[in-house]
Amino acid sequence: MTQASEATEEQPTGDLTVRTIAMPADTNANGDIFGGWVLSQMDQAGGIAGVERAQGRVVTVAVEAMTFIRPVRVGDVLCVYTRVDKVGRTSMKIHLEAWARRFRTQLREKVTEATFTFVAIDDEGRPRPIPLEG
Repeated sequence: MTQASEATEEQPTGDLTVRTIAMPADTNANGDIFGGWVLSQMDQAGGIAGVERAQGRVVTVAVEAMTFIRPVRVGDVLCVYTRVDKVGRTSMKIHLEAWARRFRTQLREKVTEATFTFVAIDDEGRPRPIPLEG
């Protein structure tokens, strides 16, 4: 691959937040990793980014449409990238991208992306204001 073609390849956006390996127990009958497992990894990554930004507990309240672009297979390393897109008074939108580094290769492919909405909550589970950055 030339430097010119590498420069035009899509790259992950955001911060690498979760990195894990897809295992046989996470497969369907076709041997592909369940979409729900990928969604779960993305929710965990979004929760990590949300807790850091909100400086406390957060809960997932919505997931905007996800399209699974490519399957994840056993042995692939799933990398989830996060980017806080919008912060409101008590909620925030975090964009997530899941990429698979294919087993025993250096090939990396985007498998899905979505925007998750998280709400900051207090110890009683009620919405609370998100601190201003700075």
